[in-house]
Amino acid sequence: MRRQVRHADVVRKDEELPELEAALRAALAGDVDFGVTARALTTMDASNYRRVPLGVVAPRDAADVAAALSVCRSYGVPVVARGGGTSIAGQATGTGVVLDFTRHMRALVSVDPEALTAVVQPGLVLDRLRAAVRPYGLTFGPDPSTHSRCTLGGMIGNNACGAHSVAWGTTADNVLGLDVLTYGGAALRLGRDWQGAPAGLRELVGRNLAALRTGYPAGLPRRISGYALDALLPERGADVARSCCGSEGTLGVLTEATVRLVRAPASPVLAVLGYADESAAADAAAGLLPHGPLTVEGMADDLVPGAERELLPRGGAWLFVETDGESAARKLVRAADALDAAVVSDPAGQRALWRIREDAAGTATRMPDGGEAWPGWEDCAVPPARLGAYLREFRALLASYGLRGTPYGHFGDGCVHVRIDFDLWTDAGVGRFREFSEAVAELVVAHGGSLSGEHGDGQARAELLPKMYGPELVGLFGRVKDLWDPDGGLNPGILVRPKPLDSGLRFDGLRSDGLRSDGLGSGEPRSDGLRSQGLPVVVREVARCVGVAKCRVEGPSTGPGVMCPSYRATGEERHSTRGRARLLHEMALGEVVTDGWRSEEVREALDLCLSCKGCRSDCPVGIDMASYKAEFLHRYYEGARRPWSHVTMGRLPQWLRWFGPALNIGRALPFAARLAGVIPERELPRVASRTFVSWFGTRLETPSDVLLWPDTFTNHLGPQVGRAAVRVLEAAGVRVGLPPGRVCCGLTYVSTGQLDRARKVMRKTVDVMDTAPGPVVVLEPSCAATLTTDLPELLPDDPRAGRLASSVRTFAQALEEFAPTWEPPRLDREVAGQTHCHQHAVLGDAAERRLRERAGLKGELSGGCCGLAGNFGFEPGHYEVSVACAEDQLLPALRSAAADTVVLADGFSCRTQIDHLTDRHGRHLAEVLAEALPPPGP
Repeated sequence: MRRQVRHADVVRKDEELPELEAALRAALAGDVDFGVTARALTTMDASNYRRVPLGVVAPRDAADVAAALSVCRSYGVPVVARGGGTSIAGQATGTGVVLDFTRHMRALVSVDPEALTAVVQPGLVLDRLRAAVRPYGLTFGPDPSTHSRCTLGGMIGNNACGAHSVAWGTTADNVLGLDVLTYGGAALRLGRDWQGAPAGLRELVGRNLAALRTGYPAGLPRRISGYALDALLPERGADVARSCCGSEGTLGVLTEATVRLVRAPASPVLAVLGYADESAAADAAAGLLPHGPLTVEGMADDLVPGAERELLPRGGAWLFVETDGESAARKLVRAADALDAAVVSDPAGQRALWRIREDAAGTATRMPDGGEAWPGWEDCAVPPARLGAYLREFRALLASYGLRGTPYGHFGDGCVHVRIDFDLWTDAGVGRFREFSEAVAELVVAHGGSLSGEHGDGQARAELLPKMYGPELVGLFGRVKDLWDPDGGLNPGILVRPKPLDSGLRFDGLRSDGLRSDGLGSGEPRSDGLRSQGLPVVVREVARCVGVAKCRVEGPSTGPGVMCPSYRATGEERHSTRGRARLLHEMALGEVVTDGWRSEEVREALDLCLSCKGCRSDCPVGIDMASYKAEFLHRYYEGARRPWSHVTMGRLPQWLRWFGPALNIGRALPFAARLAGVIPERELPRVASRTFVSWFGTRLETPSDVLLWPDTFTNHLGPQVGRAAVRVLEAAGVRVGLPPGRVCCGLTYVSTGQLDRARKVMRKTVDVMDTAPGPVVVLEPSCAATLTTDLPELLPDDPRAGRLASSVRTFAQALEEFAPTWEPPRLDREVAGQTHCHQHAVLGDAAERRLRERAGLKGELSGGCCGLAGNFGFEPGHYEVSVACAEDQLLPALRSAAADTVVLADGFSCRTQIDHLTDRHGRHLAEVLAEALPPPGP
């Protein structure tokens, strides 16, 4: 007997929840997970909204989807389909059962290159489709900036567009047929001429032809809001499949789609046009359309990091215009009224420029002063010819509400993205959020626009649809929903009969009851979550994760990026940066994750974080999961017994200082690795018979230009690196000294969450260094990164920490700064290896690249993380992930390198991983250069 669909919290309060889970497990071959972690990971998408599901189901095929719908229908439980979870309007979350299509239903079923079609499952990631059809010279036209992780099902649900829509249209323009299942159990194949239409739809449309012909705005290429019922008009082919694109999972659940492919441009060329400001760029965009561009994208300079502005022509705003062929690009540049222009045909150069534009979805979430900006009015669209006028009025409206935001987006289609610094932490701020949303909706409508131009209405804008369409057409939307889904079980509260736009916000549980806007606890403590333990700033920090999911990039890595190695190794959301941020957010709320700092779910998710810091640079909003992991471990083990590896490897500087080479005796003993907390697959590092500091102490004392930092790894485990660095620096005319006492950056204590010990070590270090100010050369990238970032963060009230952090130089930076005219020895060799993940994330490697070039060391180093990551790869339960991380980029690069290739690895962990997993031997750049120097004199 079918039950009426209820809100999921009603189900949660009775005894039916275990029964529902058991019924789903019995009916499905796929995964059913009602556990804390699964639910916590799906409470949010990339929007401002949060809804807690009952559980998550990952169906294996269409039969599983049908079974899940049948069970949920019998229990009256709503269902929401979810792809990559990058929706910005709140439509990928639900209070019932979430269908996760990213685990199993992700196949490219078939490709017909002659017919220019492909059949795809809903969980297929867009870039995988594009990679599969590239050999045929084809591509899929719509390409949102999340192309490396968004799914075809999500794109169809939201009618996604992307940069190339001026040439190839929206997703709806590229869909030929859909296979869907309704909540009521009907399996429908949707197409033109009413194919697959539910009973009564044709008659309903026939009775409302006038409203459908006159109720939609004209001349608007990006009209995504509402249901596309005008696709059902007879003169438009009564296309049921097209009318369902953009329905946000409220009409049916997609199980398969036939999509149209297009010919990829033979010679794509990118022209970047500079304008005085965004309004000038917007005014110019529509005038470029007659030249047939493939893209016309716009953004202003406040979204461009300082270092990347050098890649752009002069101006305060830019249009990114892609053409097929250089002659077309140069013709367009001549016709454009731009301040300056650059034409880029090199693929690597184009990728670097497109990365600036694509990262805007994340960088826009931070204001120039560090303030937060949020979705909420993310993607409206107006006729392209009106874009400049709209933006000027929009800016004035922002100012009148005391708000800030930086528009960017698809200027050629009149579509604007913008993140705004709404205050979503206080009741007053939420009230202003609502008032502004209502006012800007009226402004968009006054310009003949659409409330949504790409991401859909969801909860963010559906309440405002009457302003755009009027009550008659919105009422028709409701009647259409009832024909498809009379039980109201598919994504209720979205698009039709929507929830208020200011309800269910992601911070509702963190405001109103005592959380100050600075992220610190106040008010009456609660018994659950973290209130009873005090809420640190880390909670406010993880809230910065807006869910754009760049950490979930799939497929082979390209470029120097690092984030997120553990997700790439496991494919599990909980091991992505976003997944961990979600769990920490839910830990703060205390509703789903209820154990606070003792949460096993959070500990398990953070256990495979390699503390690579890749997210600190690669995440568009600068999430620093390594720091959050250290804070969590510090509190989790407070008053509790730590893993033995934290005692052994976490306090490595202490043991090496006390016992030194005597530790080598244990390397040959049975069970030595186990006693050290090390897995048997790993060999313990050999301690040098003589430390670097001891060797240096035999030299004559001379005045120094720089101090060489004797980090634990260089001093005790790789002193040859220190000796080589001294030789090269002195050959370049740089005088080298050592700090005047024992120093340590505290890295091993930080990475194992022993923050009290780390602070104690750091305080002693700044005491020593306070007497020897000046530049400090640090050879080990992880130690340099710790001094640069963790030291001032853990000692925020000690100005000496900031001074020491600012004095840090890498080996190459020191040579460049203190011996600018020195010419290194020419080696003229190919190189392979890896840029250290901390070097990439914190220090930068521009100086290293220039030094290698001057030395004739040719080739690129791989990105990614080596996978050893200090203690991580030595600890129980980590070996397989450690090797998988190395297999992502490092090991393939070494296998493809010639036998005489120089293998570079500046980090001790990287060199150790190479030694353990290959027959190659990695060396620090200082060693390679020192070896090529002439023999020293007497």
